[in-house]
Amino acid sequence: MEKWECSVCGYVYDPEKGDPDNGVAPGTSFESIQDDWVCPSCGANKDLFDKLD
Repeated sequence: MEKWECSVCGYVYDPEKGDPDNGVAPGTSFESIQDDWVCPSCGANKDLFDKLD
């Protein structure tokens, strides 16, 4: 599973860790996160994330 980076603040979403504090279980791919999820660091919308190579 790919990691995704917030283009606003640089936060990296790691699917192995998820975002349990905001309802995203470890092992959840970025594509599977609900559309209203926001960056836990800066609050940017999900569509402001870019896939890391």
